[in-house]
Amino acid sequence: MPANKKYLTQSPWLRLSKILAGTAGGYAVMMSFHIFFTSFLPKEHVIATSFFTGYILWAFLLLYAFIAPNVWRVWILYIVLTLVFALPYLLKFNFSNGS
Repeated sequence: MPANKKYLTQSPWLRLSKILAGTAGGYAVMMSFHIFFTSFLPKEHVIATSFFTGYILWAFLLLYAFIAPNVWRVWILYIVLTLVFALPYLLKFNFSNGS
């Protein structure tokens, strides 16, 4: 049984935006999430657990991009989460270099 047409995204640009938000945006959030933990925990432990948790987190973020009714809110959420998670690592990196 095919999907009901009224529930499918009509615009190809919105469909492309959902695909890009799910793949690239979800990947950026997932990477920054694990970088956040390298600021506080040993890097060896974070890298070891990121093999498992990274894929699971990325899959949920990819799914959320398709379930959410507004793709622009997904983009904003993913950009904000990426910046928030990457900020401690970037500040630690800059302070350790003396900048």
